[in-house]
Amino acid sequence: MFRRRRGAAEAPSDKPSDPTPGQQGAAEPKGSGRESGPWDSTDSYPEADRVDLGGLHLPIGPDFEVQLQVAGEQIVGALVLAQESALQLHAFAAPKKSGLWDDLRVELSRDIEAAKGTVEEHEGPFGAELHANVPQENGQQAPIRYIGVDGPRWFLRAVITGRAAVDPGAAAVLEGVVREVVVVRGDDPMAPREGIQLQLPPEARQALEEQADDKPYNPYDRGPEITETR
Repeated sequence: MFRRRRGAAEAPSDKPSDPTPGQQGAAEPKGSGRESGPWDSTDSYPEADRVDLGGLHLPIGPDFEVQLQVAGEQIVGALVLAQESALQLHAFAAPKKSGLWDDLRVELSRDIEAAKGTVEEHEGPFGAELHANVPQENGQQAPIRYIGVDGPRWFLRAVITGRAAVDPGAAAVLEGVVREVVVVRGDDPMAPREGIQLQLPPEARQALEEQADDKPYNPYDRGPEITETR
């Protein structure tokens, strides 16, 4: 399920202040009566098959593939691939009494326009979101949809590229992934916009440890693979 590969086109940076966000109004605490996520780890959310990445628990299913994105030695986000589309997910710490998305939409719009792109605000299933056309290295304009969700002391950024950025039918699978994400913020103090730490799933870490203990290193062996963003 995990594959190492160089970053996807228009991959966002580690900080949500770069061209990379989206939204739903501020997430409500446990017992709020919400019918869908993204969920906070303290919510009474429905059971589902999810992969445990530490700060994010991602749903898994037959219609998409999950990859991890790394910067240096750190896992910074997840990439969900579905047919001709991709969903990038990153989680960040947020202030206790206010969200990040209102400010980030302004920053993101400014950055896209400075890069000679175009951007418009729309109301989507998670609240206000941005629909942009961003210049690429090949001179083409890539449609990108930025979704942001303000939760209790966290902010989830979702970026949809490919066909799903313009085709509502194709977007349905990826929107379903966002609805089933669980964010695990933790109780440690964190600065606003600091990335919430992710890690390999427990079974993948165990497999790596057993491989290291049981046999000499072979550079031609394939181990768990993750997506690498530079």
